[in-house]
Amino acid sequence: MEIEPLIELLLNTTRVAVLTGAGISAECGIPTFRGEGGLWKKHRPEELATPTAFSQNPNLVWEWYDWRRGIIGSKDPNPGHEVLAQWEKVFPSFSLVTQNIDGLHQKSGSTKVLELHGNIWKFRCTEEGTITDNHDVPLKKMPPLCEACGALLRPHVVWFGESLSPTILQKAFLTSASCEAMFVIGTSAVVQPAASLPLQAANAGAKIVEINPDPTPLTSYADFSFRGKSGEILPAIDKEFSRRFKEAKE
Repeated sequence: MEIEPLIELLLNTTRVAVLTGAGISAECGIPTFRGEGGLWKKHRPEELATPTAFSQNPNLVWEWYDWRRGIIGSKDPNPGHEVLAQWEKVFPSFSLVTQNIDGLHQKSGSTKVLELHGNIWKFRCTEEGTITDNHDVPLKKMPPLCEACGALLRPHVVWFGESLSPTILQKAFLTSASCEAMFVIGTSAVVQPAASLPLQAANAGAKIVEINPDPTPLTSYADFSFRGKSGEILPAIDKEFSRRFKEAKE
């Protein structure tokens, strides 16, 4: 893996952005969303992750999310997550945008995370819109109710047919347009609007670094493209970058 040109770029970069997708979590043993189809009580995820499904049978939807939380809660971040958490402290401007709802970036120590699709460990009151954290596995009450008003709680995630948070999306596009280098990790680069973020960065002059086991529609636009697992490639990049960075400071 030839990384010297990338190391030179990072040594002269102050503004780094990252976009992660399901692939970085799949390395931790978390099934991808599409891979789960047909594996849970003969229901497709697309039939459960909708406002209509929740209004018709909130208990069934919560059973599914409780099952997913059990899987996710048993997994730990991989070395790729840990490198990104460390880079947050290294680069003067560092932003992490994720399509994942599993919270593994925060679990690894990242604090500057823009979650495009929400977070499975957060609940939202259907009456008041208040958001609370909950890490109970399994859930103590099914379906969970708001302690403040007694209304039904829902997962604080973006379902099919719902819009992304305009505030978070705007921040994601702004950070993409202002970065000097953007890492695109474990994402298929086909789900919009996330797939547009690297193109926004490239159009603004940023260098694009893709890390993915397979080629994607973004590959032809990438300045650096590495085939493999982020848990292996990012530590290799960081090892050499850290060595050179330390030498430059001495």
